[in-house]
Amino acid sequence: MVHGWVADADRWLQSVFAHHGRHDFEALLVDNSGDPRVAGWLGGRKAERIRTLRLDPPAGFGAAVNAGLKAAAGDVVILFDPGVELRGDVAGPLVAALAQPEVGLAGGFGLRGHGTIKHFHEHAGPEVDALEGYCMAFRREEAIELGGFDEKFRFYRIADVEFSFRVRAAGKRALVVRDLPLEKHAHRLWETLPDDERERLSKKNFYRFLDRWGERSDLLLDPPHE
Repeated sequence: MVHGWVADADRWLQSVFAHHGRHDFEALLVDNSGDPRVAGWLGGRKAERIRTLRLDPPAGFGAAVNAGLKAAAGDVVILFDPGVELRGDVAGPLVAALAQPEVGLAGGFGLRGHGTIKHFHEHAGPEVDALEGYCMAFRREEAIELGGFDEKFRFYRIADVEFSFRVRAAGKRALVVRDLPLEKHAHRLWETLPDDERERLSKKNFYRFLDRWGERSDLLLDPPHE
């Protein structure tokens, strides 16, 4: 998902090709920037394993993810934030985790509610309540059957948690694959917003999440607080 910041997207793309030559894959870059400079850069990056999809006009985060999901060709989709850089084979361990039928999500960064659905914290797993969208793998067909990401999440925050809960409510597990060779860089969608605006958008998304899942503490791996 490319919302701008060509240097970040280029770093991510080069890291994918540097470490995944033995895999059968395509890199699908969804241009959700509305920026002609980004479109020009993507136009110059066409290759056999690269495909681009430009959204015009740009869509909200959930809708943009779903557009990429529908356009993807593979059985397994790995959603990345362009601020992530791959330092080795990431796809192999993720696809191997999804070879277990009971696993619906696999990724590098997990969250647990620690007894309450109102607060989530980073957790090393392996089993978690939700996975963060920095790096999240799932089966394309299952995701489409569940309706993909909630398109009312125009901002990215909590959209990954909400999607995780839908996958888990369908009876699947969410797993952190430990020691994935990933490096997080700046998260531009967060860092470029003023504090008050990102707080407002985050709260709006979290309230939407609670409206749907606030009564489903049974999905928490850690027992709810009495």
